[in-house]
Amino acid sequence: MYTLKFDENVCATCPSADCLLKCQYMEFDKNEAHEEMMKVVKGENSSVLHDCVTCYACEEYCHRGNHPYYLISERREEKGILTAPRPITNQWINMTQMQGKQSVGAIEDRAMSCCFLAELVSMGSGEIFKDIAPAVAFGAEFMCPAVHTHFAKMSVIKERLPVVIDNFVKLGVKEVICLHDECYGTYTSIAPAYGIGVPFKPIYYMDFLIERMKDLKDKIKPLDIKVAYQRPCSNRLIPEKLHLVKDILDLIGVELPDREYQGENCLCCAEILRAVSGYRLADDVQERNIADMVQTGAEYCVFNCPACQSTLSEKVAKNGLKPVHLIDLCKMAIGEKKKGV
Repeated sequence: MYTLKFDENVCATCPSADCLLKCQYMEFDKNEAHEEMMKVVKGENSSVLHDCVTCYACEEYCHRGNHPYYLISERREEKGILTAPRPITNQWINMTQMQGKQSVGAIEDRAMSCCFLAELVSMGSGEIFKDIAPAVAFGAEFMCPAVHTHFAKMSVIKERLPVVIDNFVKLGVKEVICLHDECYGTYTSIAPAYGIGVPFKPIYYMDFLIERMKDLKDKIKPLDIKVAYQRPCSNRLIPEKLHLVKDILDLIGVELPDREYQGENCLCCAEILRAVSGYRLADDVQERNIADMVQTGAEYCVFNCPACQSTLSEKVAKNGLKPVHLIDLCKMAIGEKKKGV
């Protein structure tokens, strides 16, 4: 079984304890944050193991790359501390089980991974994706299992991730374009953290997107709109890619005003918090997040993750914001989709 590559000394000598000190859901002073994290490191009982809401943020806050979130999830599973009721935990395990019903297109050296999100199959089409759209891979066999960190089921990840990677290898691919943040984060953060080899090159869809939009620059008509960006929890695993959102928006003439809950201080869509921590916290997070979007005067709420979009679309619309995925926003800029559609 794969084990987490974790260096106790890195935490013991940490000068900041930012992983817990910056947490938006647990409050510690600097000494308490360091003490509680060291309890987790040593396998002792800690309030963190009971109160963590699984937002992924400590993975970003730890600038020493020591994977505090994965360790917290490991310790929870070791101690049998469930993050959600057992039926919900088992439901997620069962509904993401591989069943041999995957869909695979005309794949050669490159594949376009749509994970287990049907919305991404249709989204990865049109002029932007014309060369890669036929090479689609979709289904539980190609689903990144990172979602199970939310339920402290790291054993499921260690069991399934090597199989997912091998399924891509069997396709003979050299590159996999990940249309879901969680997939890219799985291959570039979770896999190396556990010493799981990835024998193909994962490509983040925003890197692909910005290059294609540069190729299509003659077709771009600046949208001249103001938007609020909904950053998904999985983007916390790849903070080095955050700047690409602004880069793409600048390219298509979209303004991204400053607001409280963005960047390192972002709030997730909160739907997974509903399963883990209950309705009160989820409703509070969503209400604060949307109110913060509205006060910017934004016309659109731009999504990165289809799951976030499904969760928040109706709610942002009721507050006067038009929901749109970043890919569809780019399609608007080249005239492939109408504004507001």
